[in-house]
Amino acid sequence: MTIARIIEPATAALDRTLVSHRRASVWLALLSLALFMPGFFSLQPMDRDEPRFAQATKQMLETGDYIAIRFQDEARNKKPVGIYWMQAAIVGTAEALGFPQARTTIWVYRLVSLMGAISAVLLTYWTALAFVTRRNAFLAAVLLASTILLGVEARLAKTDAVVLATVMAAMGALARFYLAPKDQRGWRLPLIFWTAIGIGLLVKGPITPMVPVFAALVLAVKDRGARWLAATRPLPGFIWALLMVVPWFILIMIATKGAFLTESIGNDMLGKVSTGQEAHGAPPLTYVAAFFATAWPMAPLAVLAAPFAWRARREPGVAFLLAWIVPFWLLFEAVPTKLPHYVLPVYPALAILVAVAIERGELALSRGWGRAILRILPGFALVLFAVGMGLSFYAGRAPGMAAFAVAPFLLWLAFHLLRDMGREPIDQSVLTGVALAFCTYVFVFSGTMTGGAFEPWRLSPRLSEASQRVAKRLPECARLEPATAGGYNEPSLVFLAGTSLLMIDGASAATFIEAQPCRIAFVEARDEGAFRAALARTSQIALYERVQGINLNGGRRLDIAVYARKPTP
Repeated sequence: MTIARIIEPATAALDRTLVSHRRASVWLALLSLALFMPGFFSLQPMDRDEPRFAQATKQMLETGDYIAIRFQDEARNKKPVGIYWMQAAIVGTAEALGFPQARTTIWVYRLVSLMGAISAVLLTYWTALAFVTRRNAFLAAVLLASTILLGVEARLAKTDAVVLATVMAAMGALARFYLAPKDQRGWRLPLIFWTAIGIGLLVKGPITPMVPVFAALVLAVKDRGARWLAATRPLPGFIWALLMVVPWFILIMIATKGAFLTESIGNDMLGKVSTGQEAHGAPPLTYVAAFFATAWPMAPLAVLAAPFAWRARREPGVAFLLAWIVPFWLLFEAVPTKLPHYVLPVYPALAILVAVAIERGELALSRGWGRAILRILPGFALVLFAVGMGLSFYAGRAPGMAAFAVAPFLLWLAFHLLRDMGREPIDQSVLTGVALAFCTYVFVFSGTMTGGAFEPWRLSPRLSEASQRVAKRLPECARLEPATAGGYNEPSLVFLAGTSLLMIDGASAATFIEAQPCRIAFVEARDEGAFRAALARTSQIALYERVQGINLNGGRRLDIAVYARKPTP
């Protein structure tokens, strides 16, 4: 069977689906779920940022303090409180419904990001309707949903998927203010715009307002004026956004005696501007170099739409999209600290720009260089396939069953696109590319990263499981108080093993574990000599297990011993 026999009916079905915005939205939500679900429930807490966010939320639930943000005893004054409140609401609801171990089940925390990512896709559709027809707005949203960077953020309990949703709500309203200012009366759009700004401020500070501010400034220079901004109802809207943020801000400033402002702006934000923070420094043009990976499978189409964008740069719609993309991208290329998700807020604009080019028939698919660029789409899938198989070989384990189930379809789609992409209608190529992305995500996230091949990298879950097995052998202990000594001090272990986890040296771990009966120590091989030397001669401490694996951060092989008291005779 040829792919055309599958894709052509799917393309025809697409037109039948788009008879209403409601049906289009339902299908977009279902498609997003299909793309985001592989690995969502089974991926371990991914060090280091995700478990830091989740642990801080867990401590809010443990202490009942929903103002201060802490990771163990350390104040976490880098981001505002919004994401922690959202995660706490989800986890608290799961607990109230009787979900077992909700506080240490990482995917429960991820539900906020999943909802944020799906909302971002739906809001991209809504935003794109200001630029293109319903059919091409749907394609723009599908392109964003299949983008690997958004898929990663949908699977991580962090801020970025939620921030993207707030950006899309704000920019969807702003686009309508700019492109049709006379039609925008009433309070609906201003309320959407300023509520998105307020939520964005509460989740990640200045990122959400930064996008519309930059775009508005560029458009004001281009048009030599910005009367259209009056439709946003700036004064009452700004007050409304502040009212959403100021109460918590006052409370956190009181609780931290002003340290929150110093650390969040002075240390975190300005530190990223002046230096490459946390070993994430990189030169300018890093995002351009990484674009084909982070924006896959949309990236080749965006590159092919660039000549059209340049030619049409003075048209209001294209000018708005460029004002959205260019200044924000340039800013983060100039900032020394670089992480892939920093430029995520411009990816929806790129998807919409591709949709505009498709609608105008402006993608240069017939030229040799255009087809060569399109080959990147299937080529990158084949690279990920090879990396996944190489990872399995390195770990000495076979991939999971999901990898074997989907691999033939992945290879079939990839080789079809290598042969025929650019010769068939562009909407068919887009749908085939999305199908290839789905197969690739199943292979990577469900087949490789959660299969047997990834077992050596699951150090924190395996140590937590070892702790539970040891506790069952000590009936006098309802739970074990943990400590870790040596070279494995990852946030994921704090999240899984408990907030009380101590990170100490080998000798201190020996003192700790001998002081009370219900304690456990995870001792890395480098500290094991000091640990055993510090034990008393009459010590009742026993070695229960050894957990060997590879640190997810840095790739260093570790050998960790699990010690606790001997069972009572």
